[in-house]
Amino acid sequence: MKRTLIPLMLCAAFGLLLVACGGSDSSSNTTTTNTTNTATGNKGGNTNTTNTTTTTTTTSSSGDKLGIPECDEYIAKYEACINSKVPEAQRAQVKTTLDQSRAAWRTAASTPQGKASLPGLCKTAMDNARTAMKSYGCDF
Repeated sequence: MKRTLIPLMLCAAFGLLLVACGGSDSSSNTTTTNTTNTATGNKGGNTNTTNTTTTTTTTSSSGDKLGIPECDEYIAKYEACINSKVPEAQRAQVKTTLDQSRAAWRTAASTPQGKASLPGLCKTAMDNARTAMKSYGCDF
């Protein structure tokens, strides 16, 4: 519970920043769904149909920098922690929090006021993550 509470609190704080800065940036996420139908005949003359659905979701990667050194450093360290230390069962939830923060910060960076506030916000996020992610063995 404690492990997820602080990242969720950070997410809520960044959500408020997102609303204050004028919206969300969904352009960094892409979802593609493909459905394939395959019909095969058997010896009895019957037809079997197999439906296969594949969904792929792509989000921003660590190579997608914001241009704010404090934020880029936080994202790189947090992502490295997720990929190397967070158990697989919890990884998706923690990564979602990071992706939401990245999207909120990208939106904030699009305005002069938001961009000016980001170094302090990202430094605070780094300080909070240092404590919250220590339980996973991450060292920020």
